[in-house]
Amino acid sequence: MGLAARFLEEKGFSAVVLTPTWEFHRAVGIPRSAAIEYPYGRVFGEVGDSRGQRKVLEATLAALETARQPGEVRHLSFVWPEAPKDTHWHPPAMSPIIKMYLADIKAARKT
Repeated sequence: MGLAARFLEEKGFSAVVLTPTWEFHRAVGIPRSAAIEYPYGRVFGEVGDSRGQRKVLEATLAALETARQPGEVRHLSFVWPEAPKDTHWHPPAMSPIIKMYLADIKAARKT
């Protein structure tokens, strides 16, 4: 999704990516992000909740409409209905690219 957004921006079209990992998207140059604190694989909401999913979609499009420049992050105000301790927010094992990203951040902070 991020590569598609960057391609669209290069061609003169504004794009926004709905993401639970906005810090990562900002670091890799995603043009605009709508940040949501929902679990991976469920960024639009719970299965079968078409009303809630529509609200997330509308808020994401509003973030695209109000963002003025690439790199902006709009934090959406939605709250997942389960407590974080009861929600599987991340995959069981960290992906290699996220490990690399975190190592780079750690190294940059030392300099």
